[in-house]
This record gives sequence, structure tokens and C-alpha cells, in this order.
Amino acid sequence: MRKLILLYALIAVTACQAPMPAVNPQMAWVDFSMPFPNDRVLLAERLDKQRLSDGRFFQVSPGSHELVVRFDYEVNGGGGISLMGGTTVRQCYLTINYQDFKAGQRYVLEARSMALTPEARLYNAAGEIVAQVSEFYCLA
Repeated sequence: MRKLILLYALIAVTACQAPMPAVNPQMAWVDFSMPFPNDRVLLAERLDKQRLSDGRFFQVSPGSHELVVRFDYEVNGGGGISLMGGTTVRQCYLTINYQDFKAGQRYVLEARSMALTPEARLYNAAGEIVAQVSEFYCLA
């Protein structure tokens, strides 16, 4: 457990210290949002099956892409010690496919936890839902 906490702290410190790269106008930019307080981590994991080195955002070329994000959130109960009223962190990987990314556009990927089911929606600059989770799996 201590190693996990140390890893989260290290990620948070490095993410806060590293500046965000400049937005490339020839690419589409995807920001992240987590609206609920029990949501803990939302990180970019893979773009078109390639692992990413910076999990804070996606910057993609125009066209079709598969985005995979890691989404961690707290759930009450659920087994083990949690039956005593504690919380458990659920770690999930969500896949979102979108065929029409446009250069110079900003998108927002919003993840939220609905009980034990994670969900995510991709919004365009007009606030319209353009894609949702096509598949997910959770480790805890």
C-alpha cells in the first residue's frame, strides 16, 4: 500500500512540475475532466495501441483514433475489509473510439463513476457528445 501511495505522490509531483507542451494547431487536443469527488485518477494510457509517456492529455492527428485511459475511483463496500464501511479504489481501463478528430479542435474526455460501472464521454468544442466508452475492464 505504501508503494502505491508513493507512486501516486511521485506522479502528482512530476505532473505538476512538467509544463504542458504547446498545442499544435495541426492536431486535435483532448483534455480530461472528472466531475465527481470520488474520482481519483484519469490518465491517458494508449493512443492507437501505443503506450504514451505523458498521461495528462491526448494530442492526436486528424481522423480516427482509439484512446485508452486509466480511470481510478472510490467505491463504498465491495468485500474484504470494505464490508466494515471503508472504501475501495477501483482501477479501470476505458476504450473510446472516435473517427472524426479535427485539426485545431479541443475535446474534453469526461470520466465518471456510476456505482460500480465506469463511463466516459468525449465532448467536442460545442459541448456535444461525440463518442462514449466502447469497452472497459477493471482490476479491482
